Amino acid sequence: MPIRIAMVAGEASGDLLAAHLIQALRVHLPDAEFYGIGGPRMQAAGFNAVWPSETLAVRGYAEVLRHYREISGVRKKLLAQLLKDKPDVFIGVDAPDFNLWLEERVKNAGVPSIHFVSPSIWAWRGERIHKIKKSVSRMLALFPFEPEIYEKHDIPVSYVGHPFADVLPIEPDRAGALERLGLDENGQYIALLPGSRQSEVDYMAESFIETGKLLLQRFPKAQMLVPLITRETRERFELALWKCGAQEMAFKMLFGHARDALAVSDAALVASGTATLETALIKTPMVVAYKMSPWTYRLMKNKGYQPWVGLPNILAGEFVVPEFIQDEATPENMAQALGNLIVDKAARKQIIEVFYRIHHTLRQGTAERAAAAVLPYLLPHRALTE
Repeated sequence: MPIRIAMVAGEASGDLLAAHLIQALRVHLPDAEFYGIGGPRMQAAGFNAVWPSETLAVRGYAEVLRHYREISGVRKKLLAQLLKDKPDVFIGVDAPDFNLWLEERVKNAGVPSIHFVSPSIWAWRGERIHKIKKSVSRMLALFPFEPEIYEKHDIPVSYVGHPFADVLPIEPDRAGALERLGLDENGQYIALLPGSRQSEVDYMAESFIETGKLLLQRFPKAQMLVPLITRETRERFELALWKCGAQEMAFKMLFGHARDALAVSDAALVASGTATLETALIKTPMVVAYKMSPWTYRLMKNKGYQPWVGLPNILAGEFVVPEFIQDEATPENMAQALGNLIVDKAARKQIIEVFYRIHHTLRQGTAERAAAAVLPYLLPHRALTE
């Protein structure tokens, strides 16, 4: 019988990670069967999606509660199938609240369970380590500081690096990005990334626009580049431009092209999240900002462990780039910090040097390393050849 690998991945990022892992495993296991919950990239790699990954693409407490019965029903049906089929291994990709529940139950049934992407227990909700220990046979960690956390609790762990560091070139292609965006190579550009979710844009847009207006006073020839990935987020940002009286000012809206916008920009204002890591890997000096509901902020602040929120600072272990959270995220603060990054060449050089170090540390060949960690559970009597 062929080796059967069950997987669950939610959202686009998990779909991409899982697709790369499937491709890397097929090098060693060309006849393996992959099935479970997945997206279009996984399906293109030969994955049988019993349910689409959109089933799990729900964010925020209110959204989760509204869809809880549907998501819970899918999870129970999938568990019943897994317990009946007994795949050779189960791999949960991110989506920890959904996957750890499944992983604990399939592990107890004798199926090795592997979790790909460590939950952010180093940032908040560290008590989840006990749930993880009961649930996983091995953790695949993207960041170099994570294995130590698991090793202290005797949880098998493998550091596999971050896929963004593999995909993004060490040297950013500014000339190519300028050409793709149709921009003048002598222009001055500042990127504004207010977030990918509608709720983030609702909270961030007006502050980002007012920051841009202040920057245009200081740098009158500059152009604000605003990459947004959906029609809904673009509409929300355009409404905010109107409210701020900035619809005729130098704000250039882009459909996607966030990496190109970052590559051509002297500095960027970025909503905290994965985009800050992409910005660092593209070597663009940045200011990190974030706003959320007061209730959510109090909850996150009380459960947080680190003095930083931006991934570049967390990875560096120090304040490399400025951060402005909640009440501190004022246009005046953010514009002043961004202006300083643009004119202070020494500070820019130091920040960019740190970004290069981060890139080299994270560039590990993630898919191949993840496959190497999974294969011993599938081929216990065969050594993985280099």
